[in-house]
Amino acid sequence: MKTVGVIGLGNMGRGMARCARRGGFRVLGFDAASGVAEALREDGIEACASIAAIASEADVLILSLPTSAIVEEVVLGQGGVASSGKAGLIVVDTTTADPNSTKKVAAALAECKIGFVDAPVSGGPKGAATATMTMVLGGSEADVAAVEPILAAISAKRVHVGPVGAGHVTKIINNMLTGVHLLAASEAVRAAQGAGVDPEKLVEALNGGSGRNSATLTNYPTWIFNGKFDSGFTMKLMRKDVRLAMALLDGQHENAPIAREAGRLWAASETSIGDAEDFNRIVQFTESK
Repeated sequence: MKTVGVIGLGNMGRGMARCARRGGFRVLGFDAASGVAEALREDGIEACASIAAIASEADVLILSLPTSAIVEEVVLGQGGVASSGKAGLIVVDTTTADPNSTKKVAAALAECKIGFVDAPVSGGPKGAATATMTMVLGGSEADVAAVEPILAAISAKRVHVGPVGAGHVTKIINNMLTGVHLLAASEAVRAAQGAGVDPEKLVEALNGGSGRNSATLTNYPTWIFNGKFDSGFTMKLMRKDVRLAMALLDGQHENAPIAREAGRLWAASETSIGDAEDFNRIVQFTESK
């Protein structure tokens, strides 16, 4: 496991590729956008001209892609990983993806003697750039152990949560809770402000008490109070993740009224908050009465 390929060199994939190179691995890169991989040559990352080229040479192939549909095309499409990867290759999918699609992709790769680990990440672009991400892993014990040295070079914490698909289930639930926390915290901030309490003092107090959560600990201090709204994660991506969470609840026949109301609000926000906006903008959303 000396050669690492990274497909998808956006905010996250670029950071992971650089961290893998700093970790002493040979790193190959491919991105569908022209010139993206080539721009990383000065970081020691070798640009590949196609999916087939990178899949045929890598020992471990990291996918950092927006959706399950794109993952399926990259893996199962013409000239994709399934038809081009060498036996023994292990694919590590860091996409926040549909677990059912994940299992389909993993099964197709297994027929080609290619391993698969779903490894969605938390920590954003900064975490990817500094190897401080957390990864939740789904896959066999053998495949997870085989890719551990590489994952250790690009992340700070890894939790093996179960077989293929378990990583993506865990990540979807994590992002569902993030969505709930942001909405609940925004209601708390507005209520306190209306009663004359300084929002920043409120959050400081909450963070010393039992009401603290990811929104009060991280989102408000880092991206909201300062008006930056520059987390690197868009409304489009978060709404996609919330839709995946709603589908997961449907598949399990879970009632989950709080999560479902959060899902409805995230979907409703599409009318007033654009896809390209930072996902923290949800705290500014209020429904018309």
